[in-house]
Amino acid sequence: MTARRGSFLLVVALSLGMAPQVAPKKTISRAADLPSFTYTISGNAEKLLTDEDTFRPFATQLRKDVESVLTEYDIAESATRRQLLNTLLALDLLEGKDAEAGRLLDEIAALEEKPVQKYTSGLVARASLDARRVSHDPKSVEYQRAFRESLRRALDAMPFAVVQDEIKRMKGFAEISRPTTIVVGQMSLLIDPVLKKSGALSSELANQIPSRRLALERLPLRGILAETYAGYLAAHKVEKPDIWAARDVILEAGKAYAIVPVAVWDTGVDLAIFRSQVAMENGKPAVLAYDLQNRPTNGELMPLPAEYRERLPQNMNRLRGNRDMQAGLDTPEASAFKKEISQLKPEQMRPFIEEGAATGDYSHGTHVAGIVLAGNPYARLVVGRLSFDYKTIPDPCPSRELFQRAGQVYRDSVAFFQRNKVRVVNMSWFDSVAYIERPLELCGLGANAEQRRQMARELFDIEAKAMEAAFSSAPEILFVAAGGNTDNDASFNQLVPASIRLPNLLAVGAVDKAGDEAAFTSYGPTIVAHANGVDVESYVPGGQKMKLSGTSMASPNAANLAAKILAVNPKLTPPQVIEIIRSTADTTADGRRFLINPKRAVERAREQK
Repeated sequence: MTARRGSFLLVVALSLGMAPQVAPKKTISRAADLPSFTYTISGNAEKLLTDEDTFRPFATQLRKDVESVLTEYDIAESATRRQLLNTLLALDLLEGKDAEAGRLLDEIAALEEKPVQKYTSGLVARASLDARRVSHDPKSVEYQRAFRESLRRALDAMPFAVVQDEIKRMKGFAEISRPTTIVVGQMSLLIDPVLKKSGALSSELANQIPSRRLALERLPLRGILAETYAGYLAAHKVEKPDIWAARDVILEAGKAYAIVPVAVWDTGVDLAIFRSQVAMENGKPAVLAYDLQNRPTNGELMPLPAEYRERLPQNMNRLRGNRDMQAGLDTPEASAFKKEISQLKPEQMRPFIEEGAATGDYSHGTHVAGIVLAGNPYARLVVGRLSFDYKTIPDPCPSRELFQRAGQVYRDSVAFFQRNKVRVVNMSWFDSVAYIERPLELCGLGANAEQRRQMARELFDIEAKAMEAAFSSAPEILFVAAGGNTDNDASFNQLVPASIRLPNLLAVGAVDKAGDEAAFTSYGPTIVAHANGVDVESYVPGGQKMKLSGTSMASPNAANLAAKILAVNPKLTPPQVIEIIRSTADTTADGRRFLINPKRAVERAREQK
């Protein structure tokens, strides 16, 4: 009856020359407002990835939900639309819907914003579609020949200067052997604990399944990918120019410059490396530390379990090897890392990932501190030590009490910085509703996805409001924040602190040594400065040096500049420092990047005395 009444009304509307009424799309202006779905699953990650009878009903429902979101909502961010379209693309490729997949590839490419992704978007998928025109068997000679030729043609048409870093990264991953264990093992770590507790998955986890299943289908192509990427890189061998060396400023010791206390608010710092620049409070190094429960503790560095500490040299080599692999470097460390990860058994995946994550957290703050202090003998280091959970199953799990204590940590830490006359604080970390929602699911909290979303929103609001209030209470301090490594709009995703708008907060995006936008960097209206965040060399605990990448490395480069500005002109306020950094930056032709220029900025600061 309803269908007939609808048809009758449509006929009447047309006969009167009126357009049929279409319900307007609901606008989504932040990621946390996207609808969430729950998927009941019978089985585990391995069955979802390898068993057609388990995957098919799940895929049918997932497609229906993704299509409903795209149809009913106007999503005010292209990256999120791309992510949803990529889920449909993976489903189409798995189901052999080649014409639909081709159209989606064009739609996704039109939404790409970063130069590197405009060229590399859908690279392997397009080669797969070309190969399917001659064969549908990825193991056949005909398919593999067509795939190789298509991939090579696409690469040859790309500007090497723009895409080289991304192709190096893709080559590194393609060279890992036995990737089935890795793909299934990683998804098992994420999914199986959730399924064991609730028997269901949220949208965030569910959307990862099709692309991982597709990756398993492409395993016969792994050798071709590695070989073709290597050939492309070998044919060019053009080194990117380094724009930063000419812009750098090193302040000479012994000048009449001001001492500038700077805080590294991170996972702790190996103070022995920076002994001559450590700020003192009551005769001791100025350190304020908190544990995973957000309670006061002692120690300048995040503690490591005894067995991790015994293997620290080996783990540092793993960290270096992982970085070199992602950079496409053929180093002994990269080779060793790829060999080790290829030989992992499923039961070894969890301890391997957790130990690597712990080593990364342990090293992070020291690496950041080395960047903040470089070339500035007038900087004095104050340490605010936070603790980040490296475990695959969160411990502790999110709770109101934990986040209320986090709010107190922000307030007390800022008061500590004020007490030590800190002028610049670097924050190479971020949080969001999604980052809270994920551990809630892993901990089995909340009856369903929607309830977890509400819980995450409440906890996030506690944290974000406390953070903003703490920053506002110290207008004399410049807070410098990492923009985020999520490859989307930091404001849409409400990454804090990067999305907070305050006159004394500067959020920083990452570019490489040539000033090209990093593929991983977040962006958006609050990201108003860009600094080198790719392969940045600095110290790790023990005094060795290592290159790491992320907005975690870009942010301290901007904080370093701010401290130098204040050394030559200590009268400047945080808004004035931000204005100098912004007004002396170079805006790129695409209008997306604002490359800091330390030499120009420090000179401007001198002129304003």
